[in-house]
Amino acid sequence: MFSNSSKYAIKAVLFLSLHSSVSNKVMVKDITKPINVPKAYLAKLLQELVKEDIVSSTRGPGGGFYMSKQNNNEKVIRILDVIDGEKKLTNCLLSLEECHADKPCPLHNILGPSRQNILNLLREKSISDLALAVKKGEAFLPL
Repeated sequence: MFSNSSKYAIKAVLFLSLHSSVSNKVMVKDITKPINVPKAYLAKLLQELVKEDIVSSTRGPGGGFYMSKQNNNEKVIRILDVIDGEKKLTNCLLSLEECHADKPCPLHNILGPSRQNILNLLREKSISDLALAVKKGEAFLPL
C-alpha cells in the first residue's frame, strides 16, 4: 500500500521528530545511516516535505532539518499525500484502471473497507502521536 519513498519519508520524519528541534537541526548525512536510506534519495524526499511545510529547514552554518511544533502536529496522511499522492493510496489493489464500487475487482469489497479504516487512522494520527509511541516504547523504530 505504501511505496518505499513513503516508508523512507515516514522514517525520516519520525527520526527528526525524535532527534531535532528548532535549536538542534540535523543534517541529511546524520539521518541516512539510522534509517538506511541513500543520502541523495533522502535529501530529495526531505526537500519535498520542506516545500509542503511538513519538515522545516535552515541553510548555512548551523543549518539542517528539524521539526517545529507545527510540523509535529501535521497528520501522517500528509506525508503520504506529498510523496505518493492521494491516488496511490486509493488505487485498485490489483492495479486495474476500471475498479470502483460499481465494478469492483475481486479484492475491492474484501480489502476496501480495511484500507479505508487505515486511511482514516492516518488522517487522525499526528507525527507527534507516532513519535510519542516510540518514546514510550509502545512502538519500535530502530533509530
